[in-house]
Amino acid sequence: MTDYSVKSGAFEWQRLEGFDHLSYNVLNVDRDAQIVDVMFRFDANQKIALHRHVALNHMLVLEGNHHLYDPSGNLKEVRPAGRYTISAPDDEPHFEGGGDADVIILFSIRGTDNVMYEFIDEKGDVALTFGMDEFEGLYLQQAA
Repeated sequence: MTDYSVKSGAFEWQRLEGFDHLSYNVLNVDRDAQIVDVMFRFDANQKIALHRHVALNHMLVLEGNHHLYDPSGNLKEVRPAGRYTISAPDDEPHFEGGGDADVIILFSIRGTDNVMYEFIDEKGDVALTFGMDEFEGLYLQQAA
């Protein structure tokens, strides 16, 4: 059993070059069950890159307020700490970010060993994909 404590700072946040306002810690990658469990921290009053979810996402907001924005940057939803949401894959891209404080969310991404997220450029085209292979690589880097 692995014990994680968010508030005591017992786990180390990682950053990805080119992904502003986002920190992560991959908790587990189960390729056979097609599940990735990852903690994301979005910076306060910032938005991460425009993207869409290509896989089923189970999300639990642990701290702060999770803000979701439409592609134009308009706020469309606020999920407070304690909110559990299940989101099906969606063709509509969005931005996400923290409210007045950083937000920490547990994501359980399920149902594919392929692409999980598509990042969208200014023209509306897919500029980058992220999936099981990438999460597994991050998980192995973290463990090293």
